Amino acid sequence: MSLFKEKAIELIKTYGGSEKNTGHSEVQVALLTERISMLSKHLLGNKKDHSTRRSLLKYVGQRKSLLQYIAKHDILNYRALIDKLNIRK
Repeated sequence: MSLFKEKAIELIKTYGGSEKNTGHSEVQVALLTERISMLSKHLLGNKKDHSTRRSLLKYVGQRKSLLQYIAKHDILNYRALIDKLNIRK
């Protein structure tokens, strides 16, 4: 099993409650945050990898949309989530 898959299962349990609750907005934000951090580390060593840079920007946009949705529907949950994930907004 890959390292990301193990980390993803852990994040799904933490933010979704169970392994099968992958559609929850908080779970999706946590998974996107993990992918963003992995891609950012990759880009530090591979500055000319433009396809990875494009993917990174796509994931950042998706996370931003999900965070806006969470903030609109439950501001307290939004604040707790950005504190847990160390996302500064």
